[in-house]
Amino acid sequence: MNAPLPDVPEVRVVGLPQLTQGFDLVERLGLDMHLKVHGPLDPMSGDQLARLADDMSLHGRGGAGFPFGRKLRAVGEAAIRRGVRPVVVVNGSEGEPACRKDTVLLNRAPHLILDGALLAAEALGARTLIVAVTRNSTEISVRAALAERGLSDRRGQALRARVVRTPERMVSGEASAVIRAAGGGPALPPGRRERAAESGVGGAPTLLSNAETFAQLAVAARIGPRRYRHTGLDSEPGTVLLTLSGAVARPMVVEVPTGVPLRYVLQLAGAPPLPQGVLTGGYHGNWIDAVSVDEAVVSRASLAAVGGALGAGAILPIGPETCPLGESLRVANWLAAETAGQCGPCRLGLPAAAGGLSDLLNGGGPAALEALRAVTQAVKGRGACKHPDGSARFLASTLSAFTDDLAAHVLGGGCGRPTVGVLPLPGPGHLDSEESIPSGEKLAVDWTLCQGHGLCADIVPELIRMGPDGYPALADAAVPTHLRGRAQRAVRRCPALALRVEQAPQERPALPPGGGRKALGSGRG
Repeated sequence: MNAPLPDVPEVRVVGLPQLTQGFDLVERLGLDMHLKVHGPLDPMSGDQLARLADDMSLHGRGGAGFPFGRKLRAVGEAAIRRGVRPVVVVNGSEGEPACRKDTVLLNRAPHLILDGALLAAEALGARTLIVAVTRNSTEISVRAALAERGLSDRRGQALRARVVRTPERMVSGEASAVIRAAGGGPALPPGRRERAAESGVGGAPTLLSNAETFAQLAVAARIGPRRYRHTGLDSEPGTVLLTLSGAVARPMVVEVPTGVPLRYVLQLAGAPPLPQGVLTGGYHGNWIDAVSVDEAVVSRASLAAVGGALGAGAILPIGPETCPLGESLRVANWLAAETAGQCGPCRLGLPAAAGGLSDLLNGGGPAALEALRAVTQAVKGRGACKHPDGSARFLASTLSAFTDDLAAHVLGGGCGRPTVGVLPLPGPGHLDSEESIPSGEKLAVDWTLCQGHGLCADIVPELIRMGPDGYPALADAAVPTHLRGRAQRAVRRCPALALRVEQAPQERPALPPGGGRKALGSGRG
């Protein structure tokens, strides 16, 4: 099984470095070395900066891909209209186990990110700069970088800058969750859709963008849009940072110009020559097959044309030795445990979807497949944030990408391959934070005692549902931290003393050929 990715994996570059310039000289570019490598940076007006973003076709690098120039103008216009100072937020929250590109930049080139953020702050007249991070190493690096520039959160400074630490969770990197955390609240989506450009941190117009986006802006501000566009595709100029993991010999972050064949990038990391699938865009992304890999180049448009997604730049191939549906089940269980617990589609729908995939793998047949498709469709567009949508996209892509394996599990005795566990998921250290989830515990039932009273399903429906035979069916995901209290109450309330909480294994065991015992299925087995 693959170990969790380190904070800063190996870094490679295809062509001439831009974001990673100087990485061959030192492990971390302090302010002096940063200026020697990149040179000084002149301030720009709001109009100049917006034109630069337009001329370089800068889109957000956090997954959504929103045009930066349009976002910058919207914040500036809202600030002028309302007569308030805007806020600039660098989103360095990287809670997905398959993503490390922003962590690499924050650890090794923090001043390049701060350059872009400070350009935007000065152009907008902002008096507050916030950098949101998820890991110890990134927090230490950013705090040191702010200190090197003499920036702090002390009153009386022209610009107050601070670091906000968010839990290492999938939902913590969502824009509204970052804004809520920056305002002193929990790092959770607020459950209502508001445009940050109108009302963000403290109700002020807020420019929030991904760490790599600000670094790209700083590069282009130095070399100019014309030279910037000499690299990569005309339609999507410049370079991108990709995190390659999964079935690769060398997990890495690579800076690559747009337009480079995806096949070449996979070969660079030692991926299988004929992967049975490549997950593009991370755990909210889409699977593509080996034929599509040969057709695709690194760009948003090219990957979308073959059914993939660039997203946050995570690329994860799997080889022929593992069951792709079993690999997807591990991710689906993790996504279900990452729920913020604030809305039904996330709190109930994602555990049900993970359970449906488990049913399918364990002999549920066509009925399990139809139930999985129904629940996946039901969560779309109904969540308080994009987590249910992204998770549903991942599951739908799994069903459409691996039709042969799907048929083998639905109509036969399985695909005959174990689940090796090549897709990276959080390790034991991830469980040390009180705010992180899953908790490391699971619910279990003694089927010799269970009488099907159903009280447990009433108390914690996110983790237990009543199966068609009248007995409880348990989610295979670990108990999220925010549900531990209710899970323990369900154990205490069980009239037959059949329910218990036990320590979850660090990794899911490999699925035997043809399935095995149901983890979330028809009940007693």
